[in-house]
Amino acid sequence: MDFDALHSANFKLLDDTVSDWTSMLTKLEDLKKDAEDGLHKHANKANWAGYNATVSREFIGKTAGEFGDAVTQATSIRNIMRDTRDELKTQQRLLQEAIERGRGKNLTVSANGGGFTVRENPDKKAPGGQTDVDALRDELQGILNKATEIDSTASTSLKALVDLTDQGFSDARYGSRDEAANAVKEAERLAALARKKPEDLTVADFDALRSGLEKYSGDEIFAEHFATALGPKGTLNFWADINNPHVAYKVGSERVDQYDDLQKHLSLTLATASQADTPEMSRWKSDMVGMGDQPISRNSTSMGFQVMSNLMRWGDFDDRFLTDYGSKLIETEKKLSDNGRHVPMGWQQMGMDPYLNRTGTDSGSDPMTGFLKALSNSPDAATDFFNGDFVTKDEDHEFEEDADGNGKNEKRALSNFEYLFEERDWPQEHDDKGEKSIAGRNNLAMALEAAATGHPAGELPTEDTPPHNPGQAKLMESLVASISENNKRLTDYGYMSDSIGQIASEYLPDINRATTDTDLSADPTQAEKEARARIEKLFPVAGSEAVMDHRDVTRFLLTVGQDPEGYAAVEVSQKAYMANLLDYHLNPDLPADQRYSDEKQLLVSEVAHASGEISGTLNVGRQEAVAGPADESDKKYGQSVAQWKNAVSGGIGTGIGVGVSFIASPLVGAAVGGGAGTVSSLILEELFQDAEGSAKAAAGAKMGEDWENGLDANIKYAQNAAAEAAKLHRLPDEGDIAEWARTGARDGYQHGGDFAGRVAPELQTDI
Repeated sequence: MDFDALHSANFKLLDDTVSDWTSMLTKLEDLKKDAEDGLHKHANKANWAGYNATVSREFIGKTAGEFGDAVTQATSIRNIMRDTRDELKTQQRLLQEAIERGRGKNLTVSANGGGFTVRENPDKKAPGGQTDVDALRDELQGILNKATEIDSTASTSLKALVDLTDQGFSDARYGSRDEAANAVKEAERLAALARKKPEDLTVADFDALRSGLEKYSGDEIFAEHFATALGPKGTLNFWADINNPHVAYKVGSERVDQYDDLQKHLSLTLATASQADTPEMSRWKSDMVGMGDQPISRNSTSMGFQVMSNLMRWGDFDDRFLTDYGSKLIETEKKLSDNGRHVPMGWQQMGMDPYLNRTGTDSGSDPMTGFLKALSNSPDAATDFFNGDFVTKDEDHEFEEDADGNGKNEKRALSNFEYLFEERDWPQEHDDKGEKSIAGRNNLAMALEAAATGHPAGELPTEDTPPHNPGQAKLMESLVASISENNKRLTDYGYMSDSIGQIASEYLPDINRATTDTDLSADPTQAEKEARARIEKLFPVAGSEAVMDHRDVTRFLLTVGQDPEGYAAVEVSQKAYMANLLDYHLNPDLPADQRYSDEKQLLVSEVAHASGEISGTLNVGRQEAVAGPADESDKKYGQSVAQWKNAVSGGIGTGIGVGVSFIASPLVGAAVGGGAGTVSSLILEELFQDAEGSAKAAAGAKMGEDWENGLDANIKYAQNAAAEAAKLHRLPDEGDIAEWARTGARDGYQHGGDFAGRVAPELQTDI
């Protein structure tokens, strides 16, 4: 910074700018409040249907969120500018005070081009002579250097902040210029450490990297600068080299037990960086995809995909990046497996290969494992990936089917879902205990959970989770049909059942519709159209419906019911769904055009029957697990149901995997938001108490010997839900309504068991 520029600076313009940004913040805060309280909340409660239910509703939610990001970004800009102004004013004051002190020592300071000159007065010398001249000169130069640093880092920070998003606003938060400037400095310092030769990397360097990435992994400016400074090739080389004990022996001998922590925070940092829209980060993502199918160096057998996929297991990566990465990974998989004919060559971990994954679940040699974990955190990218093509009918492959039922097999097209879930030859993997690894397929299940539900795996939907879109519904249809076709795709890998059960719990309206056998034929009669229209009112679906065959749904539920966690996810959610549905339909304020029937007996009976059938089918699966080779006890099932109470604590009956897909009117939106959730709350509390009691007791009899227990419990919950709904809405015929629910639940439960016996006899053990 020029001496004269700082000395004579007039900060009025900067003062006005800070004041303007502060005023702007007040206006933006008001807009944010209006967008959230008005636009967003009204959108969540509105009666969306069809295209609007998925696209418009989600767009409004994102638009409302942009106002929040605008406030955050404007606050960060104001804070940086205010801090910069205050610090420059301080430097100006220090400069002027130093000049005044110099005058007292007979020293004169004058501007000289962009710099300055210090000299003694000609008529009176300084007490310390040249020493005083040099001291003042150095002090003034130090002040100018500090002012220059303040000015340049402020410029860098503001540019970095604005460049993070190509469109819209960033949600990066910075309270001062120092915070943003330190993020840039730390990114450059840590990237320099990561670029060191592995044999030169010290334990202190490792500790600095681990702690620094842990501290800054969520900082957007830091993450973008770190990733781009290190570069895609540097990123791959760093992780591959540090896991090579022959070159990183110093660090490895003392810190290998902390590699998992470094891996996690490096992954989180790269995920944050991937969300940035800077030109440098765009090139980073493109180059990383391009390096995926290449060895990372001449001396390494590891390919780019194998290394990078292990740095994608944590965090929310950019959807576009994941889509491009997944497409190139599938292209590479096809080449290495000869279009799915065998295990992909090169993905199998060999004795001398480095362990690229340090979590202990697997070696990291199969890049699909880490990539699927990344998809489990990024629902939109997961949906697109699984619905993409693996091979078409016209390609050279050996996947065939008898599509026409004429006894002649022909080539079939395969989606990425069908390939990974049904056909892939997975490389053999072991965990750090020497046991066969379950990581690959378990990550597949979690990625499917995200892809089919629209929210990250392991989380529950909220009122902001959009209704299912066509891609998600299509995936659900494929999943149900696949498990119906061959239940071993799930029962052989029971650890996948918790995710599959969660998916099913969020498609209960669609599943209930399927049990009614009202799917329209190619040329439906008027009566069929009317029947279908009534069922659509009975089980309202916001967004796209997953259209499934009754037989497939039954076989699917029977299979899911064979695992305690899968069973619990669907059973608990179905009870809440039944309660919400009765509450919804028995509300006298429900608009006439949304009513299934004015005949309450028919209405209650149908709801209870459908719910009973689903519970009955699940209990056939539970019976199979207890009586069959798995030898599961009732106690374990009771524990799984009871554990769901923890998942829904603080809002029993809301957000448990049924609410979002059920929102079809403002009334339902209010129920999911807690306005009318008392019915489901009471029923679930009763269910959880029963489950806890069962879990504490000794293991019960086999389900095949105790079918009546399930029947009696199902009747009780349906009866009580109907009675509570009638009481809530002050209906005069509470006793009749409870009785209609009882008979409907009884008939539905028994029908579920009978129907399962007819359509899935080979899936059941004779008891």
